[in-house]
Amino acid sequence: MKFIDLFAGCGGLSLGLTQAGMSGVFAIERDAMAFRTFAANFVGTSAASSMPFEWPDWLEKKAWGIDDLLDLHAGELQGLRGSVQVIAGGPPCQGFSTAGRRNEDDPRNQMFLRYAKVVDAVRPLGLILENVPGMKIAHAKKSSGAATSHGAESYYEKAKATLEAIGYDVLGQVLHADRFGVPQRRPRLIVIGIRRDLAFFLEGGASRVFAIIEEQRKAHLVRLGLEEQISAADAISDLEMSHRGTTPCLDEESPKGFSEIVYHRPSTNYQRLMHAGHEGKPMNSMRLARHRDDVTQRFSKILAAAPRGVRMNESLREQFGLRKHRIYPMAAGDPAPTMTTLPDDVLHYGAPRILTVRETARLQSFPDWFVFLGKYTTGGHLRTKECPRYTQVGNAVPPLLARAIGHAMSVALGEAEAALLAHSASLREKVELQHA
Repeated sequence: MKFIDLFAGCGGLSLGLTQAGMSGVFAIERDAMAFRTFAANFVGTSAASSMPFEWPDWLEKKAWGIDDLLDLHAGELQGLRGSVQVIAGGPPCQGFSTAGRRNEDDPRNQMFLRYAKVVDAVRPLGLILENVPGMKIAHAKKSSGAATSHGAESYYEKAKATLEAIGYDVLGQVLHADRFGVPQRRPRLIVIGIRRDLAFFLEGGASRVFAIIEEQRKAHLVRLGLEEQISAADAISDLEMSHRGTTPCLDEESPKGFSEIVYHRPSTNYQRLMHAGHEGKPMNSMRLARHRDDVTQRFSKILAAAPRGVRMNESLREQFGLRKHRIYPMAAGDPAPTMTTLPDDVLHYGAPRILTVRETARLQSFPDWFVFLGKYTTGGHLRTKECPRYTQVGNAVPPLLARAIGHAMSVALGEAEAALLAHSASLREKVELQHA
């Protein structure tokens, strides 16, 4: 099965789909930093992935906005009909994410309309759309200056109606990443579409994909050699600085004066899975944050006083003089909280510090060979304009979750095509008997 990835980010969804046996054609990502990471892993002969994207000659290998793709290559997109089976993507979700400030008028909320236009042009057999669960929450409409719930409609309902109007059977369900080998409590809205002429031959239509995901969930874990649930320590204990200490960070994209963790060795099934094929090679994005002494002392007090694995409550935040609303001191024995784009949202379970990019990537289920490029962080007015490494990881679809979805989509489309072929053969047989 061949696929296109829209709003690809650094490539978490693409990685999971290739791990499920699909083949990438091209990907669209408008941020230059995120695309650099994507290209380093998936594009060209030097790609870190063993399954690089094919990439058509007519599409320049650069950061693209989806509007530019539609404006400049509409004909080429239509020319892909019949050769691309799946379109995947995670349109921006910041406008309805519960981890940030919800804004129903955020223009990024309308990006699913561009996604639908590409789907309409290519007409794939199936589609995968990923977003935050908040996409399913209806927003109250305003009438004469007052809010009212009458006629409220969620962005999921709008997206579903749009895709149904162009000929797809569509269903969205919230899946929890920690049930699929991801060491993180991360609920995501997964929207599946099956082209209606094919869905007719698939029992349950789009819902069949979710049925397969659930039917094969345990087999997915067995194939990977993973337990039912992976804790934060299971995932990143081999990345702790207590094993082998630190060394000066030599990353060319990091200012001087930073240190990075010296890698130890894997000791759990999950760590061995993530480190497979990367033995003895340099570890990317191991740089430690450079906390001031007073910040380190405050983090130490928080780790000693605050409950682990839950968000700090208002009284504790006031006690420590914290303005941030979302701070999680991690619990070593539980899956990590949702990784966001802000690195100071989560404190390490065993040291008074935030996580490294590599630790965050591990908690997202990115393997150690996957490289991240660009700035580590950004701030101020650039926060909405740039996509540095922490943001790339926080925005990504966990590859192990994407792998389970991609496998189920392949199975479902195979079932539908087999049923369609059997139906066609039956019709031919009836016609031949009538003629005889």
